[in-house]
Amino acid sequence: MDRIYFDSAHDDETRRRQLYAGAIYVYSPRPSLRALCDHARSMIEEAFGGLDPRVAQHAMPVERYVEICAPLKPRFIHHPRTKELIRAVLIEMGCDLEETYQDVPRLRMVTSDGYLTSGVGYAHHPHRDTWYSAPLCQQNWWVPIYEFEAESGMAFHPSYWARGVRNGSETFNYYEWNAVGRRDAAKMIRGDTRKQPKAEEPLLALEPAVKLVVPVGGAIVFSAAQMHSTVANTTGRTRYSMDFRICNLRDLRERRAAPNVDSHPHGTSLRDFLRARDLAPMPDEVVALYDDASAPAGELVFRPQS
Repeated sequence: MDRIYFDSAHDDETRRRQLYAGAIYVYSPRPSLRALCDHARSMIEEAFGGLDPRVAQHAMPVERYVEICAPLKPRFIHHPRTKELIRAVLIEMGCDLEETYQDVPRLRMVTSDGYLTSGVGYAHHPHRDTWYSAPLCQQNWWVPIYEFEAESGMAFHPSYWARGVRNGSETFNYYEWNAVGRRDAAKMIRGDTRKQPKAEEPLLALEPAVKLVVPVGGAIVFSAAQMHSTVANTTGRTRYSMDFRICNLRDLRERRAAPNVDSHPHGTSLRDFLRARDLAPMPDEVVALYDDASAPAGELVFRPQS
């Protein structure tokens, strides 16, 4: 990773090519992204019932915080308005709704000073999303919901873009994760024992790290193959953000993607992606190009419990 594009006028085709080569894109606030943030903020503030969500961790035990956030995350993720607003973002950012497939968004809360670092508030170690069975052509869109600081954001580790590391992705199975790991998130409060791929050697080149700060309504876009991590929050305020992932159908068919330097998981997340135009499922023949017949039994698609 040696390029960061700020408010680039690149079309989607060019943007994808650059993302697969390690570039990162940063966008200033856009109307569609602001609307998405407003929607997320209203749901978060309703869930906290009058408490400022950014400092609510200082007013309640961690168990109560998890009780609020555990149902809030799927409520936001599967809200019909959330899907509509993400589609509006894709239109504004020049994506072809017929070729673009979107995953459900993730709502993140990164609390301060180690209050909650597991389960629904998991603090991500240095990793690539491709270790977790993400396709190599996946593009991640990261959006802050409230203003944040570098000390509570994300860190990118560019030295590892083309440098593989020994990691646990070979033992990670996406379908098992759907059946067990994702379902158990709310149980992980004092520690996180879920089986997740991590680096299995010292990461001696994490610095210099790139920490990008964008205003509410802005976005950071990067490849699923980028090595990144959660910055240990020391600001005294919880950071709330969301991210959603997209893939281009033509790129999947033609296997145009970022290079694979060290990702060898089992299964694929492609069944989670729906066509942006009408939420039609990913074509079976495309999933078959990436599926792993040796993957143990589990849940092909995660279905949240009521």
